[in-house]
Amino acid sequence: MKKLRILAILSLFGLVAFACSQALSPVNLTFGPGKKPDEVSNSLQILAMLTVLSLAPAIMILTTAFTRIVIIFSFVRSALGTQSIPPNQVLIGLSLFMTFFVMAPTFSEVNTKALKPYQEKQISYDQAIKEAQKPVRAFMLKNTYEKDLSLFLDMRAEQPRTAEDVSLTSLIPAFIISELKTAFIVGFYIFVPFIVIDLIVASGLMSMGMMMLPPTVVSLPAKILVFILADGWHTIVQAIMQGYQ
Repeated sequence: MKKLRILAILSLFGLVAFACSQALSPVNLTFGPGKKPDEVSNSLQILAMLTVLSLAPAIMILTTAFTRIVIIFSFVRSALGTQSIPPNQVLIGLSLFMTFFVMAPTFSEVNTKALKPYQEKQISYDQAIKEAQKPVRAFMLKNTYEKDLSLFLDMRAEQPRTAEDVSLTSLIPAFIISELKTAFIVGFYIFVPFIVIDLIVASGLMSMGMMMLPPTVVSLPAKILVFILADGWHTIVQAIMQGYQ
């Protein structure tokens, strides 16, 4: 619960910062009976936007690069054997800022093709929603395995002709399990060298007859040293970024 609370707070701060950067005009909310159809429609749109904001943490986690990044960093900490170093706040914060970095071209395209034209009243609300979905859909399709997407499409007997015909109800869960699969593959490669170090240290201690000394006492500094010499954080972040190019 503590992790979810911290994640929700950080996600809301990110959304507020993004909204402020777009220099949105002030919004005045007034309550009263709607006398015109347009007033009722605008009220429903505001209600829908507030609902989306309440689901912002889930949307932030499941439709962006956050899932893969935070899981890979968790694997790194587990492979090193450090229980709480780096702390959860650091891992989540770094994952969020890396997510903003990876998703910056997508967010910029949404802002250019959907948000700004809608603010300038060049397109309608429905058109803005459709235009905003296109770059997000393209990002998810690019990072989704065909096998995972076919799983959900076959369950509903969907046969989309183009990428735009793929429904979000099928694309989002396929994207999530694809991100989980990729994160676990990267985590496996991260664990292998550290397991080798543990085996070498354990066999060395047994050969010297030092069975009472816990292997982690010796292997932990060795793994940290190898991680530093290999410039581990730079290598892992570089690998994550290249995976999204």
